[in-house]
Amino acid sequence: MTLLPKQKLFSTQWFIDYGLITVGSFIMAVGYVFFITPHKIVPGGVYGLGIIVHYITKGMTLWPDGFPIGLFNLIVNIPLTYLGIKLLGPRFGVKTIYGFVSSSILMDGITMLRAVGDAPLVQDVLLSCIFGGVLTGIGLGLIFKSKATSGGSDIIAMIITKFTRVPIGQMLIWVDCAIVFVALAAFKDWQIPLYSILVIYITGRAVDMIMEGANYNKALMIISDQHEQIRDKIVIELERGGTYLKGIGMYTNAEKHVIFTVVSRREVAILEEQIALIDPHAFITIMDASEILGEGFGSLKNKVEN
Repeated sequence: MTLLPKQKLFSTQWFIDYGLITVGSFIMAVGYVFFITPHKIVPGGVYGLGIIVHYITKGMTLWPDGFPIGLFNLIVNIPLTYLGIKLLGPRFGVKTIYGFVSSSILMDGITMLRAVGDAPLVQDVLLSCIFGGVLTGIGLGLIFKSKATSGGSDIIAMIITKFTRVPIGQMLIWVDCAIVFVALAAFKDWQIPLYSILVIYITGRAVDMIMEGANYNKALMIISDQHEQIRDKIVIELERGGTYLKGIGMYTNAEKHVIFTVVSRREVAILEEQIALIDPHAFITIMDASEILGEGFGSLKNKVEN
């Protein structure tokens, strides 16, 4: 594994990836500067630590306005990335380094351009949590789509996981929660960790929306003795495909044909109405399918390449 990504410099994909990182970093910086930082919300990560340091250093001779959050992120991420490369191998890549450098510069740059750097755009904390979480999530999602990471707590969690064998996802949660409770100790206000947890949740949902898309489809499993007629409705009228699964009834031990298919939200209502006419006693399970790749839906090849 090499530090440099296997990507041709100045190719179309190179410009797309670095464009996504730049736009994502800008959106994330706007979310922090206008909504999250002014209310002392600490949504985990190195940026969360930066917000704590920013406020506890306010009024000091060297930093009367508080230590710059972007600069703190830059100072912490450089040795963290080096340590991560030494202990885990060069898996983070140049794009991740560009990501945390650009977001750090943009965050401090936008703050400096404001008349009052820490002034909230809106006074309502809940509204700031919602918009700050959404903007931060969109920004991170764009960075993740370029196959980069946000660095910071991700690297900390990976290093701890290497020596403790705790799953990486669980460790990320513990690291972010630890930073949230550091904010509680620093600011001595229970509202801050509660609002911070809300922002972490909203950010995660926004990242999922960017990564998987907002137009969710529905996956259906249909069990009916009239499966052939239902199949015709799906294949001929809706022009959708599907798969027959063989099952056995737990109560009767009778063999059953189970139809598995994926349709749009609009088509769910149409199909339910048709099935009700064919077999009112049909058993239907409807599940959210956040991402479908294959014939008739998105292309797996295009997703991997783009």
